[in-house]
Amino acid sequence: RALRRAGCRDATLVAPEALPSDTASSDTVLCRGDVILDERIVAALAEGSRVLVVDRTLGAVAARVGPECARDAVDVLLGRRPTEALSLPTRAPEEMAPAYLAKLRRWEPATAHAARAELIGEVERRTFAASYKGVTDLVTKWVWPAPAAIATRFCANRGITPNAVTIASWVLALAVIPLFAEGAFLIGLIAAWAMTFLDTVDGKLARVTLTSSRLGDVLDHGLDLLHPPFWYFAWGVGIGAASEPVTMIVVAGYVVGRLLEGVFLAAFELETHSWKPIDAMFRTITARRNPNLILLSVGAIGGRPDLGLLMVALWTLISLGFHTLRLLQAFVARRRGDAIVAWDLVENQRDPT
Repeated sequence: RALRRAGCRDATLVAPEALPSDTASSDTVLCRGDVILDERIVAALAEGSRVLVVDRTLGAVAARVGPECARDAVDVLLGRRPTEALSLPTRAPEEMAPAYLAKLRRWEPATAHAARAELIGEVERRTFAASYKGVTDLVTKWVWPAPAAIATRFCANRGITPNAVTIASWVLALAVIPLFAEGAFLIGLIAAWAMTFLDTVDGKLARVTLTSSRLGDVLDHGLDLLHPPFWYFAWGVGIGAASEPVTMIVVAGYVVGRLLEGVFLAAFELETHSWKPIDAMFRTITARRNPNLILLSVGAIGGRPDLGLLMVALWTLISLGFHTLRLLQAFVARRRGDAIVAWDLVENQRDPT
């Protein structure tokens, strides 16, 4: 699957002795079947130049070779011949791809693991952890990982696709709106929290099973972007304050907040939450859906859903103030010649490219 996603033609699993003598007229990518390779390594082999990938523990694990030496490469990968038998540059797995994943805002060096039964738990744990964003809200970061890992494994083992999970999220997100509007806040909150959980699972499922797609990305991110203001407005309807300032502050504040993030990204090609440690910290609690749901839940459980919305409104204003200040500070910093880059890139002194 990784080979096909990387654009390799005729990606197949074959026994070493069954490798055709006329493997191809162009380069061939060979990967050991008893080794689990990071998807980025496979993509680098498919897109790059001829190379032999050698792990410090596992030895030679993969190679991109010309058709004239494919069989020699098989012998090297099987340990029948030394790596020197191939006149190829050697690289470690972590050298095959950048360690910084900008989309996930985290460091995760590319790795290779032995595909042995006793290591499955560790490999699964690391693979799932690598699918998580490094900067996100407190619920997604600290509450959902354990149950999400169980749900992701359940879906993967039963062939449930990420898009199916996303569609279920859409159904729940839409169901929340009339529930909030009718004043059924507790039932609506159960549906809302279930939706946020599935919203965590679908992305992780897509990444760990290598089944992410452009359609899935549009469905997932489109849902994330669109549904929160409708929830907040429906909550206002449910408490009879749809047109009151508190509801308007929450709804408009959400839109303005996302616009501020968009301006930062457009101006500096960097998400505002990745600039400095304080931005990453504030992302865990900023007035986004999950932190706001905590405040709404507190209000509803306490029998005062109106106060829950008021708390969200106040926190929205505070969050807008913080992000506006950070945006202005970024413009000032660039004007005086400072580079606006992710703080962990500077801290680790690594090349993002």
